[in-house]
Amino acid sequence: MTEKEKMLRGLSYNTLDPALIAQYQKARKLLKTFNALDADKMAERAELLSKLLGKKGDNVWIEAPFYCDYGENIFIGAETFINMNCTFLDDNLIKIGKNGLIAPGVQIYTATHPLKASERIKDPSERQAGEPIYRTSSKPVTIGDNVWIGGNVCIMPGVSIGDNVTIGAGSVVTKDIPSDVLAFGNPCRVVKEI
Repeated sequence: MTEKEKMLRGLSYNTLDPALIAQYQKARKLLKTFNALDADKMAERAELLSKLLGKKGDNVWIEAPFYCDYGENIFIGAETFINMNCTFLDDNLIKIGKNGLIAPGVQIYTATHPLKASERIKDPSERQAGEPIYRTSSKPVTIGDNVWIGGNVCIMPGVSIGDNVTIGAGSVVTKDIPSDVLAFGNPCRVVKEI
Protein backbone atom coordinates (compact mmCIF):
# COMPACT_ATOMS: atom_id res chain seq x y z
CA MET A 1 0.00 0.00 0.00
CA THR A 2 1.36 3.44 -0.90
CA GLU A 3 1.68 6.22 1.65
CA LYS A 4 -1.05 8.15 -0.21
CA GLU A 5 -3.39 5.14 0.07
CA LYS A 6 -2.62 4.94 3.80
CA MET A 7 -3.29 8.67 4.14
CA LEU A 8 -6.68 8.46 2.41
CA ARG A 9 -7.68 5.38 4.43
CA GLY A 10 -7.01 7.13 7.72
CA LEU A 11 -3.95 5.07 8.59
CA SER A 12 -0.68 6.41 9.95
CA TYR A 13 1.41 7.51 6.96
CA ASN A 14 4.79 9.01 6.12
CA THR A 15 4.24 12.72 5.44
CA LEU A 16 7.71 12.90 3.89
CA ASP A 17 6.97 10.26 1.24
CA PRO A 18 8.51 11.45 -2.08
CA ALA A 19 5.22 11.05 -4.01
CA LEU A 20 3.33 13.11 -1.42
CA ILE A 21 6.08 15.74 -1.36
CA ALA A 22 5.92 15.97 -5.16
CA GLN A 23 2.15 16.59 -5.05
CA TYR A 24 2.63 19.11 -2.25
CA GLN A 25 5.25 20.98 -4.30
CA LYS A 26 3.00 20.94 -7.39
CA ALA A 27 0.18 22.44 -5.31
CA ARG A 28 2.53 25.10 -3.90
CA LYS A 29 3.53 26.22 -7.40
CA LEU A 30 -0.10 26.43 -8.55
CA LEU A 31 -1.10 28.31 -5.38
CA LYS A 32 1.78 30.75 -5.72
CA THR A 33 0.63 31.63 -9.24
CA PHE A 34 -3.07 31.70 -8.26
CA ASN A 35 -2.51 33.90 -5.22
CA ALA A 36 -0.40 36.38 -7.24
CA LEU A 37 -2.91 36.79 -10.11
CA ASP A 38 -4.88 40.00 -10.46
CA ALA A 39 -8.58 39.60 -9.66
CA ASP A 40 -9.56 40.45 -13.24
CA LYS A 41 -7.72 37.39 -14.62
CA MET A 42 -10.81 35.23 -14.17
CA ALA A 43 -10.11 32.70 -16.95
CA GLU A 44 -6.55 32.10 -15.71
CA ARG A 45 -7.76 31.76 -12.11
CA ALA A 46 -10.41 29.21 -13.11
CA GLU A 47 -7.85 27.22 -15.10
CA LEU A 48 -5.41 27.11 -12.19
CA LEU A 49 -8.16 25.94 -9.84
CA SER A 50 -9.10 23.18 -12.30
CA LYS A 51 -5.48 21.99 -12.25
CA LEU A 52 -5.24 22.23 -8.46
CA LEU A 53 -8.52 20.80 -7.18
CA GLY A 54 -9.89 17.25 -7.38
CA LYS A 55 -13.15 18.66 -8.78
CA LYS A 56 -14.60 22.13 -9.17
CA GLY A 57 -18.25 22.64 -10.09
CA ASP A 58 -19.52 25.42 -12.32
CA ASN A 59 -19.12 28.98 -11.08
CA VAL A 60 -16.94 28.14 -8.08
CA TRP A 61 -15.15 31.25 -6.90
CA ILE A 62 -12.16 31.21 -4.53
CA GLU A 63 -10.71 34.50 -3.36
CA ALA A 64 -6.94 34.78 -3.02
CA PRO A 65 -5.05 34.10 -0.99
CA PHE A 66 -6.05 30.46 -0.64
CA TYR A 67 -3.94 27.69 0.90
CA CYS A 68 -4.06 23.89 0.86
CA ASP A 69 -1.69 20.92 1.14
CA TYR A 70 -2.36 18.88 -2.00
CA GLY A 71 -5.43 20.34 -3.70
CA GLU A 72 -6.35 17.11 -5.45
CA ASN A 73 -8.31 15.92 -2.40
CA ILE A 74 -10.67 18.93 -2.48
CA PHE A 75 -14.05 18.61 -4.23
CA ILE A 76 -16.27 21.69 -4.45
CA GLY A 77 -19.85 21.81 -5.76
CA ALA A 78 -21.27 24.37 -8.19
CA GLU A 79 -21.94 28.00 -7.22
CA THR A 80 -19.80 27.83 -4.07
CA PHE A 81 -17.93 30.93 -2.91
CA ILE A 82 -14.81 30.66 -0.74
CA ASN A 83 -13.57 33.97 0.63
CA MET A 84 -9.97 35.07 1.26
CA ASN A 85 -7.44 33.56 3.66
CA CYS A 86 -9.00 30.10 3.83
CA THR A 87 -6.76 27.13 4.59
CA PHE A 88 -7.80 23.58 3.68
CA LEU A 89 -5.40 20.88 4.94
CA ASP A 90 -6.54 18.21 2.51
CA ASP A 91 -4.54 15.23 3.74
CA ASN A 92 -7.84 13.40 3.27
CA LEU A 93 -10.93 14.24 1.24
CA ILE A 94 -12.65 17.59 1.72
CA LYS A 95 -16.04 17.57 0.01
CA ILE A 96 -18.06 20.78 -0.12
CA GLY A 97 -21.54 20.76 -1.66
CA LYS A 98 -23.17 23.23 -4.01
CA ASN A 99 -24.28 26.78 -3.16
CA GLY A 100 -21.83 27.08 -0.26
CA LEU A 101 -20.67 30.30 1.35
CA ILE A 102 -17.36 30.04 3.17
CA ALA A 103 -16.29 33.26 4.90
CA PRO A 104 -12.74 34.63 5.32
CA GLY A 105 -10.28 32.77 7.50
CA VAL A 106 -12.07 29.42 7.54
CA GLN A 107 -9.78 26.50 8.27
CA ILE A 108 -10.62 22.89 7.42
CA TYR A 109 -8.30 20.26 8.88
CA THR A 110 -8.14 16.59 7.95
CA ALA A 111 -4.74 15.74 9.44
CA THR A 112 -4.57 14.52 13.01
CA HIS A 113 -2.02 13.08 15.44
CA PRO A 114 -2.21 10.87 18.53
CA LEU A 115 -3.07 12.90 21.63
CA LYS A 116 -0.56 11.15 23.88
CA ALA A 117 2.95 12.51 23.26
CA SER A 118 4.57 9.07 23.64
CA GLU A 119 2.34 7.80 20.79
CA ARG A 120 2.65 10.95 18.68
CA ILE A 121 6.45 11.26 18.76
CA LYS A 122 8.50 8.31 17.55
CA ASP A 123 11.45 7.09 19.52
CA PRO A 124 14.57 7.80 17.40
CA SER A 125 15.34 4.07 17.35
CA GLU A 126 11.95 3.43 15.62
CA ARG A 127 12.46 5.94 12.82
CA GLN A 128 13.48 4.91 9.36
CA ALA A 129 15.47 7.24 7.12
CA GLY A 130 13.13 9.70 5.40
CA GLU A 131 10.40 9.47 8.04
CA PRO A 132 9.20 12.34 10.24
CA ILE A 133 9.52 12.18 14.01
CA TYR A 134 5.76 12.45 14.51
CA ARG A 135 2.89 10.13 13.57
CA THR A 136 0.11 11.52 11.36
CA SER A 137 -3.20 10.12 10.14
CA SER A 138 -6.22 11.82 8.57
CA LYS A 139 -10.02 11.84 8.49
CA PRO A 140 -12.26 13.26 5.73
CA VAL A 141 -14.46 16.35 6.11
CA THR A 142 -17.83 16.65 4.36
CA ILE A 143 -19.93 19.79 4.07
CA GLY A 144 -23.40 19.53 2.51
CA ASP A 145 -25.29 21.75 0.08
CA ASN A 146 -26.44 25.31 0.85
CA VAL A 147 -24.13 25.71 3.85
CA TRP A 148 -22.85 29.04 5.18
CA ILE A 149 -19.67 28.81 7.25
CA GLY A 150 -18.96 32.06 9.15
CA GLY A 151 -15.60 33.81 9.42
CA ASN A 152 -12.68 32.20 11.22
CA VAL A 153 -14.46 28.88 11.76
CA CYS A 154 -12.22 25.84 12.35
CA ILE A 155 -13.56 22.47 11.17
CA MET A 156 -11.76 19.50 12.71
CA PRO A 157 -10.85 16.13 11.10
CA GLY A 158 -13.68 13.67 10.52
CA VAL A 159 -16.54 16.19 10.80
CA SER A 160 -19.64 16.04 8.59
CA ILE A 161 -21.93 19.06 8.27
CA GLY A 162 -25.38 18.45 6.79
CA ASP A 163 -27.34 20.47 4.21
CA ASN A 164 -28.83 23.94 4.78
CA VAL A 165 -26.65 24.67 7.82
CA THR A 166 -25.32 27.98 9.13
CA ILE A 167 -22.21 27.83 11.33
CA GLY A 168 -21.61 31.04 13.32
CA ALA A 169 -18.36 32.96 13.06
CA GLY A 170 -15.49 31.87 15.28
CA SER A 171 -16.89 28.39 15.92
CA VAL A 172 -14.74 25.31 16.40
CA VAL A 173 -16.58 22.37 14.85
CA THR A 174 -15.44 19.20 16.60
CA LYS A 175 -18.49 16.96 15.99
CA ASP A 176 -20.99 16.28 13.21
CA ILE A 177 -23.71 18.87 12.64
CA PRO A 178 -27.10 17.67 11.26
CA SER A 179 -28.98 19.33 8.38
CA ASP A 180 -31.22 22.40 8.72
CA VAL A 181 -29.71 23.97 11.84
CA LEU A 182 -27.92 27.04 13.14
CA ALA A 183 -24.87 26.04 15.15
CA PHE A 184 -22.10 28.04 16.79
CA GLY A 185 -19.66 28.15 19.68
CA ASN A 186 -16.50 26.53 20.93
CA PRO A 187 -17.16 23.70 20.78
CA CYS A 188 -19.80 24.25 18.10
CA ARG A 189 -23.31 23.19 19.19
CA VAL A 190 -26.71 23.20 17.53
CA VAL A 191 -28.64 26.27 18.71
CA LYS A 192 -31.87 25.87 16.75
CA GLU A 193 -33.46 24.30 13.71
CA ILE A 194 -33.84 26.60 10.70
